[in-house]
Amino acid sequence: MTVTLRVEATAASGGLVLRPWLPDDADGVIEAYSDPDIGRWSSPVATSEDAVRWLERQWEGWETGKRLSFAVCAAQLGGDYGKLLCNISLKWNEDGREVGEVGYWTMAHARGQGVAPRALEALSAWAFDAFAGDGLRRLELLHQVDNLASCRVAEKTGYRLDRILPAYPPYPRDGHVHVREAG
Repeated sequence: MTVTLRVEATAASGGLVLRPWLPDDADGVIEAYSDPDIGRWSSPVATSEDAVRWLERQWEGWETGKRLSFAVCAAQLGGDYGKLLCNISLKWNEDGREVGEVGYWTMAHARGQGVAPRALEALSAWAFDAFAGDGLRRLELLHQVDNLASCRVAEKTGYRLDRILPAYPPYPRDGHVHVREAG
């Protein structure tokens, strides 16, 4: 299964395309993970080999249906896509598909432009529609308490703060769990 989602342009920003990851995205992945603001929350991806392994995990996630990850790019005329802006994903735990978890990162050059909230809104709406028959009733968004940007994205897209998670290795700080219910 592969899915491509499109987000219409607004008066303030251009359209977005949420598409499967491609082999040509390796340099963009390295660029993203070299950003201290992304590297702070993630495992390192520093070499071409690391990037290929990262991309392979995204493709494997689609094959198994356990992690559905999208490259978010600027939309261009004719249905094409431009520069990589963001990564966004939906993953499932082992207990089925009643509860999913969303996650994302945004490239430094795309921050402050509403990319993450718009991509998260598109992913959330698609997930609730596509997986309603599987019983999807809630999406969760987790982040460390000091990741204020992720907290703002969650709030902008209707994910309410549900609870605090205590720090647990490899996460050195407490975390927020934001939730959005179906319907």
